[in-house]
Amino acid sequence: MPAIVARTRTGVLKVPPEALSKVFLNGPAAESSHPSNLVTDGTAEQTGYAHAMAALGWLTPRRRSATARSVLAGEASAEAARKDVSAQEPQFPVRGDDLAAAFFDLDNTVMQGAALFHFGRGLYKRKFFETRDLARFAWQQAWFRLAGVEDPEHMQEARDSALSIVKGHRVAELQSIGEEIYDEYMAERIWPGTRALAEAHLEAGQRVWLVTAAPVEIAQVIARRLGLTGALGTVAESVDGIYTGKLVGEPLHGPAKAEAVRALATAEGLDLTRCAAYSDSHNDIPMLSLVGHPYAINPDAKLRRHARELDWRLRDYRTGRKAAKVGIPAAAGVGAVAGGTAAAIALHRRRR
Repeated sequence: MPAIVARTRTGVLKVPPEALSKVFLNGPAAESSHPSNLVTDGTAEQTGYAHAMAALGWLTPRRRSATARSVLAGEASAEAARKDVSAQEPQFPVRGDDLAAAFFDLDNTVMQGAALFHFGRGLYKRKFFETRDLARFAWQQAWFRLAGVEDPEHMQEARDSALSIVKGHRVAELQSIGEEIYDEYMAERIWPGTRALAEAHLEAGQRVWLVTAAPVEIAQVIARRLGLTGALGTVAESVDGIYTGKLVGEPLHGPAKAEAVRALATAEGLDLTRCAAYSDSHNDIPMLSLVGHPYAINPDAKLRRHARELDWRLRDYRTGRKAAKVGIPAAAGVGAVAGGTAAAIALHRRRR
């Protein structure tokens, strides 16, 4: 190997191969005691490890300011460290614990985006409402997608409109359409990471339910396709198998979810302190607070802060900086905007 020649302020340095070996293998202590390792080219003799490294400064990486990629690398490293620690935690879920169960929120927890909007796309495709109705809901859908959180007023308006759309339709018709819409818009949007969590509970012999403000028929379709135990969803009134355009009670949202989980746990003989719940939204803090094992999945900012304060476990299956804010997909198109028309429909028959 030839000697390395480098220019310095005081002259030209020739660094023999054996000097390089000692510098990089033995470190400064070994190198500083051998001034003969550096040979000068007609200038004052340069000695010591510091001079050698100055001459070879071009070999060492320069300090650079943080970039988006370096931030991402740092976050990935931190997450890997957290996973390593979590690997040392006690096994969960506990196999054979028949007093334990798991409750999963749907939108942005199990599924990317809102199931209600995907359902609306399917209804629009099937001419349940006209194109002129889209403008009324487009800004609501855009706000939801950009902000990543729900607005109660938007939900109320969308719910009222959606109920008027399904009024007069048969329950069986919407149930059949729900199966088709799952295949068209929902199946490919299931988060693999969250699905693996649900399957872990099932493999441990535990029951797993979806808990969502989405139409109960849609929720039941998704639960069945994923092999889950069942689903809790919003209930719409029907008489003789036909929707009346009214809800039974209110949408299964926020505190209503917690009450539904509490009632189901009582009916099924579950111990909530041994159960788990998963959600992305701060609106579900009441449900998460009920159980002994709360998880924040793809959390919004408020839930992330709350989870960290209470030392809840976090999982984020979004990629890169998308975890900070989720925008509108490029391929959303008019059908995705139409999804707002079906928000908060509850399609469950009221037995009379």
